[in-house]
Amino acid sequence: MEPYEAEQQRLDTVLEKIQDAKVQNDLDRKNAEQKQADVENGWNDVRFKSSTYGSLFETAMSVRQQQQMLQERELAMNSVEHQAVVLDRLQARPYFARIDVQEAGSETVEPIYIGLASFSDSPDNFLVYDWRAPISSIYYDAGLGNVTYETPDGKQEANVHLKRQFQIEDGTIVTIFDTDEAVGDQMLLNALSGESTTKMKSIVTTIQKEQNKIIRNTAAELLFVQGAAGSGKTSAVLQRVAYLLYRYRGHLTSGQVVMFSPNQLFNDYIDQVLPELGEQNMVQMTYYQYASRRLPKLQLETLQERFEAQPAGAQKRIIDLKGTSVYFDAMQRYADGLNKADIKVRPIKFRGQEIISKEKIVDIYYSFNENYKLGNRLQGTKERLMKMLQGRIGNEMQADWVEAEIQNLTKEQYDTMLGDNPREFKSDEEETKYLAKIIVTNALAPIAKGFNRNRFININNQFIHFLRSVPKLVNLAAYDITEADWTKSVEYTVNKMKNGELPMADMTPFMLLFDLIKGSRGERDIRFVFIDEIQDYTPFQLAFLKFSFPRARFTMLGDLNQAIFTKENAVSLQDELSRLFDPEKSEYVQLTQTYRSTQQITDYSKAILINGAQIDAFEREGDKPVVKILPSQDKMVEATLMQLVANDEADETTAIITKTLADAEVAYEALRERADVTIIRTENQRLVPGTIIVPAYLAKGLEFDAVIMWDASEGVYHGDDERQLVYTIASRAMHQLTVLAVTSLTPLLAEVDERLYEKG
Repeated sequence: MEPYEAEQQRLDTVLEKIQDAKVQNDLDRKNAEQKQADVENGWNDVRFKSSTYGSLFETAMSVRQQQQMLQERELAMNSVEHQAVVLDRLQARPYFARIDVQEAGSETVEPIYIGLASFSDSPDNFLVYDWRAPISSIYYDAGLGNVTYETPDGKQEANVHLKRQFQIEDGTIVTIFDTDEAVGDQMLLNALSGESTTKMKSIVTTIQKEQNKIIRNTAAELLFVQGAAGSGKTSAVLQRVAYLLYRYRGHLTSGQVVMFSPNQLFNDYIDQVLPELGEQNMVQMTYYQYASRRLPKLQLETLQERFEAQPAGAQKRIIDLKGTSVYFDAMQRYADGLNKADIKVRPIKFRGQEIISKEKIVDIYYSFNENYKLGNRLQGTKERLMKMLQGRIGNEMQADWVEAEIQNLTKEQYDTMLGDNPREFKSDEEETKYLAKIIVTNALAPIAKGFNRNRFININNQFIHFLRSVPKLVNLAAYDITEADWTKSVEYTVNKMKNGELPMADMTPFMLLFDLIKGSRGERDIRFVFIDEIQDYTPFQLAFLKFSFPRARFTMLGDLNQAIFTKENAVSLQDELSRLFDPEKSEYVQLTQTYRSTQQITDYSKAILINGAQIDAFEREGDKPVVKILPSQDKMVEATLMQLVANDEADETTAIITKTLADAEVAYEALRERADVTIIRTENQRLVPGTIIVPAYLAKGLEFDAVIMWDASEGVYHGDDERQLVYTIASRAMHQLTVLAVTSLTPLLAEVDERLYEKG
């Protein structure tokens, strides 16, 4: 029998069994729904008795039994619903690959079919293996012949006799590829030639060997991935999350995995990958969102403000210092010093009067012996303050304002205060005393709550005191900063804080200082932290994240060629990480192959860089980038409209990428009446189908069929420190890249070899 015919017969049989399983799943779901309804109705039979201790115990046991039954039924219902989703996914496309494997010492060759999820028609007869199963790694890692693969019981040896890849559509095998490669180039080429969408797709059918190493790594405490633009690093890491949730099922939940993305727009772009693989999304946020959650009362500098500020001179050198590990160490030394002196507190006030002075709180804070560290001091201080507050209740009950409140109580307020307590009092005095205690306790409750939330610590003043202490902690001259420069920058921050604002460079140090004072031990339930676009993080931020998630394993990925914000820091990133993580437990992976762009676009993008990290183009042919220098902005608008028409005719969606949001607004105003365009102004917008206009700092991590670089002229991109930004814009394009400039082309592109592009 021909391979097509035999494989189609096998596929038909699997699809029939999937259909049978769906019928059974429907029956199981109805059964689970009925049992859940029975349990919910069972609550009607629970009788709440409270006359004796025995009847109270009987009621509690009855409630507990109902809760357990309801929990069991909910778990059963969730399992049935999850299985229904898996079966729907398998019915659409049961598998995408087959490997014929002969285990060491076995006489038989077993065909293994690999898909998005496992499926069996009996406990020991797997018709489809999950792509994350140990044996499936052979498909991604090895060619034909003898192989070794990892299993939970150790290394296993086998011989691979066949490696076959399928394209299946609507229950029919469209194409078969037999290959001796890990994933054949033809299948990869077919996947890469498709059109971009507003959502990132799963890459399980085309995972490359080097990507598979990232996905299945469970040993490293730090996995650092340097990947060229379009190398599939983010895709591989999302598959890694799915793999870890599969590998540690029952011990790891999606809520224990955190991913820091470059912007919210990118979060939206990737949010379908894990659900597509049958897993719940991990916690996704930007660093800005994380900080905003931690500092809700401060207005933080936004991504746009950070990008468009473009600091220079002493201001830039100060910002750079605040991002260093030296500054991190200085803050820890400063915090240690707070065990002896300089803690900043607020007085405690009640009804407009100071009831505990700052001096008293400081005395309490430093009354504990030297073995008390910051967190213990704070806890001890809170306990003493609570006792002082409780001691005040008796005195305050005699106050005139309490008597006035009692006299003004409505019947409703009176009944609420008494609650379930008996209403019989031996005397008016006893009743007044009872009510007074409730009134005073309620009035003092906000102060007690403030103690629990550390509000008596004046963190704003403490942070300013730290800033003013920096010249004693850091050799500013080593960073070409004078004390006058530093004093000026401190006053800038102080004025910002008075307006409820906090600059980006001060955001992380502010959070760290408060955590050190509180004795914070970090979020210890988080097991895995993923950081994308790592090149835009400072060493201080990375040290802070390591401090904040002390029990997590870290996966960091980025492209040093795209360091928009940190630039110089990005180069020494690997040295900084070796300080934070044990080098023996760290692994560094470099992805040099780029799959996103055609060979021509990749060659052009590479030429923009000087001494950039290695980039190897995947051999997918396309048109050379087109560079047009136009005499006026009106002519640039005309050229843009013509290119949009050409891209639309080729069924290619276009992104017009500008340098700043202001540039994007200019482009939008010029095009909105003549073309169907959507401007992306903030990271909280969603990507939409069709042509978009987007500033460069929001295009990080995204890809588009065609890119038009708007106004790449000398007046717009003039500094060598913008080289990475220009590279980032060019490397977003999958199939078409058009560069437009008014009057003169930026020197960053003018130096590119003319053989790599067409002049328009």
